[in-house]
Amino acid sequence: MVPNVKAILLKEYGGLDGVFLEEVPVPDIAPNEVLIRVKEAAVNPLEVKLISGHLQAYFPLALPYHLGTDLAGSITRAGALVSRWREGDQVIGMLEPGPGLGAGFCRGGAFAEFVAVPAHQIAAAPAASKHGAGLPIAAGTAWQALFEIGGLRSGQRVLIHAGAGGVGSFAIQLAKRAGAHVSATASANNLELLRELGADVVIDYRAVDFGQTVQDMDLVLDTVGGDTQTRSFKVLRQGGLLVTIVSPPDKALADQHGVRALWFANSSNGARLGLLSALCDEGALRVVVDRIFPLSETKAALAHSASGHAKGKILIANDQEQQS
Repeated sequence: MVPNVKAILLKEYGGLDGVFLEEVPVPDIAPNEVLIRVKEAAVNPLEVKLISGHLQAYFPLALPYHLGTDLAGSITRAGALVSRWREGDQVIGMLEPGPGLGAGFCRGGAFAEFVAVPAHQIAAAPAASKHGAGLPIAAGTAWQALFEIGGLRSGQRVLIHAGAGGVGSFAIQLAKRAGAHVSATASANNLELLRELGADVVIDYRAVDFGQTVQDMDLVLDTVGGDTQTRSFKVLRQGGLLVTIVSPPDKALADQHGVRALWFANSSNGARLGLLSALCDEGALRVVVDRIFPLSETKAALAHSASGHAKGKILIANDQEQQS
C-alpha cells in the first residue's frame, strides 16, 4: 500500500479558494470498517453548501475537512469485525456521522483515492451501471421522500419539482415504477429527458405556471424551495402532503390550504442502497450523468454544481481510473 494518497480538503470556509488537493496518509480502518479504493465519487449540493460555511449550525466541521460523501469503488481491506465483505468486492456507499463524531457532524472523505467506510453503510455496486456512485444520496433521498416519508402508493398522483436534477431524476423513475401518475417540472431543454424517465406530464417551469397544469396531487416533492414551495400548496388535494428537502415549510400556510408539509434530511444505510442497486441491475433505475471530472479538477466539478445547471449527477473519477 502506498504511504500517501490524494484527497480533497476544505481548509477554510467561504468558497473554492479554501479547497485543496493534497497528499494525506492512507486512512486507518476501525474493526467495523472497510478500506475502499475509490473509483468514482458524486458531487452533491451538500458539498457546495458545506464549503460556503452556511451549514455550520447543522454540520459543524473540524477543518481541514475531507470532502465527499457518495462513492463507488473496490474493497482493499476489511476490518476484523467485518464478515460479509472481501478484498476486491465492488461496492457503493455513503459516508454519514460515525461514533464519537458528535451530533450533526458530517463525515466525509469520498473525494480521494482511498477512504474508510463503516461496513453497514455500503452495498454491492450495480453490475449494470458504471456509475453507482451517483445513487446513494440522490436516489436514497428520492426513495425516502416518496415512500418512507410520503407513503406513495400505486394510483396516486405526484408532482416532482426539478425532475432533471439528481434527486428528481431518480424520483420520477421510482414513482413510475411504484405505479404512480407522475408530473414533473424542468426547463424546456430537459423535458424530453423527463419523458424518457417515465413522467406522464412534463412542465416547462419557465414558460408555464405548474399551478395551472396540475391539481389534486396526493404528493409534491419539493427540491427547489422558495416561491416554488409556497405555490405548491395549492396544487395538493385536501389532506395531501408536500415533502421538501430544501427548507422547513410554512406550517401556517399548509394549514390554511388544508394540507400537510414535512421537511427532512437524508440518511442512508446499506439495506436501502442494496435495494437501489438491485433496481439498477433490473433496468428499472438509470443514473443520469451530466459530466465526469478527474479528481484533480474537483474545483471545476464543484463550480459546475454551484451553477445549478447540471442534469442528473456530476461525478469525480479517480485520476488513475480515468486513465485506465
